[in-house]
Amino acid sequence: MNWFYWSLLSALFAAATAILAKLGVAHINSNLATAVRTSVIFLLAWGIALAEVPISAITGISRRTLLFLVLSGLATGLSWLCYFRALQIGEASQVAPVDKLSVVFVLIFAAIFLGERITFATVAGGLLIAMGAVILALS
Repeated sequence: MNWFYWSLLSALFAAATAILAKLGVAHINSNLATAVRTSVIFLLAWGIALAEVPISAITGISRRTLLFLVLSGLATGLSWLCYFRALQIGEASQVAPVDKLSVVFVLIFAAIFLGERITFATVAGGLLIAMGAVILALS
């Protein structure tokens, strides 16, 4: 499968995550819910990684790569904590679209930090995503 199909699967699972998480945070602290979810992800990710890659590959990770992965993990954790709290107190149909404003931020950050090109299509698509998120959040 190419990147597009993997991206569609990611979107499908993200949608399922929003609904399941909304149901899961209904009667417990959102931080505890995030911890449970993260524990499951931890076990799943390590299980898949160790099934595909020898454990000795861990020592081959450079410090730079490890630093960026750790920082990414911290950002992910903070994102999930905020997302679960938002789901706990808001409507899933409003929280999820606002969360997808991350796409707009990625476009901006990719241009600034990765030197990716900003085209007319990028700006137009980003504006449509932003407007759609705001419309859905306010509806």
